[in-house]
Amino acid sequence: MKNGEKYKEGQVLLIDKPLTWTSFQVVNKIRWEIRQRFGFKKIKVGHAGTLDPLATGLLILCTGKFTKKIESFQAQTKEYTGVITVGATTPSYDLESEIDATFPMDHITNELIYNTTARFIGDVLQKPPIFSALKKDGKRLYELARSGETTEIPERKIHIEAFEITRISLPEIEFRVVCSKGTYIRSLAYDFGKALNSGAHLSELRRTKIGDFEVEKALSIEAFIEKLKRTGNEASE
Repeated sequence: MKNGEKYKEGQVLLIDKPLTWTSFQVVNKIRWEIRQRFGFKKIKVGHAGTLDPLATGLLILCTGKFTKKIESFQAQTKEYTGVITVGATTPSYDLESEIDATFPMDHITNELIYNTTARFIGDVLQKPPIFSALKKDGKRLYELARSGETTEIPERKIHIEAFEITRISLPEIEFRVVCSKGTYIRSLAYDFGKALNSGAHLSELRRTKIGDFEVEKALSIEAFIEKLKRTGNEASE
């Protein structure tokens, strides 16, 4: 196979998405680097599941003919770790927007936190955040939100396989979640705050697994580019 042709035949690339980058920016960067390296006029590159700009971690990219596999990857179970900050909410349910309300948290004990997690395990009804990439009437919800429009978002059923509290240092609660496709961890943080009779928002998020793929096997964008330059068609595994 000619140098670089395997990217057109299809590759699965595991990228560790950096903070503040959108998933589309990662795709565009990797596509551009492959095109530049091998002189392709065009090549298909897509990702298998969006990560918010303020999240880091595993992003699966598919190239060439393997872009047909994207839906099967998207359907797989995902694992996340992160931090929920209690006592305050934001419109975006994370740090993309400013705090809009504060709530008491003196009543929150470790026992209450651990007991409350049980309410979120199994099949759960969840309302996606208004600041999301879902579409309504042809427009992304975040576009409506940023323009000040309000819209009603229906709840939908998601499945949470595991919700584990790994550290408590109020107002911060560290966690690990294993969940189905379509789960919004920002919404989980918001709902968790309400269940604690307080408020909460997501202050840190990292995707650690998609199916059997682990972030430990992923490359940073810089490392992938260096490997691409160094080894040509051996740039991915």
